[in-house]
Amino acid sequence: MVAQLETPSINSPLTLPYPVEGLVQVFTSSHRNFFTSVIAQALRIAGQGTPVLIVQFLKGGIRQGQDRPIQLGQNLDWIRCDLPRCIDTPHLDDTENQALQKLWQYTQQVVCESKYSLVVLDELSLAINFGLIPETEVLAFLAKRPPHVDIILTGPEMPKSLLDVADQITEIRRSYRP
Repeated sequence: MVAQLETPSINSPLTLPYPVEGLVQVFTSSHRNFFTSVIAQALRIAGQGTPVLIVQFLKGGIRQGQDRPIQLGQNLDWIRCDLPRCIDTPHLDDTENQALQKLWQYTQQVVCESKYSLVVLDELSLAINFGLIPETEVLAFLAKRPPHVDIILTGPEMPKSLLDVADQITEIRRSYRP
């Protein structure tokens, strides 16, 4: 006798008998050349049908605020701070600070709404170390995020408090060989 199995539709939601907890991952390095690894992971996951958001807090220059995301495929939204320049100093004028805070508030809102399953917060450690986004707010955000949402934090000199709450830490080091 041949058993007949019902084949699930490609668009049907996957239901598991147990909840899947989201992870907090940290990618850090003393140099800033590791975004390729993170974007590769985000593209792979988005390509499998999972909604992904990449937020670049300190990048600007291309009029790409939360109102104008770049969409890579159907499942990956990529936003930057709506500024005419990249942020490389803790000294911002009021307009720049407002743009950064607006992006941070938007990010928290869409995560709490469960709009995305993976959220990449690029160069967040620099924004914290510059004093532009309070470390305590980031910790509260991570604690209250929906339990199934994966978060990737990137940047050099990641604060110890964020390393302490991370489920996975990837430290990328250069190796020098003669």
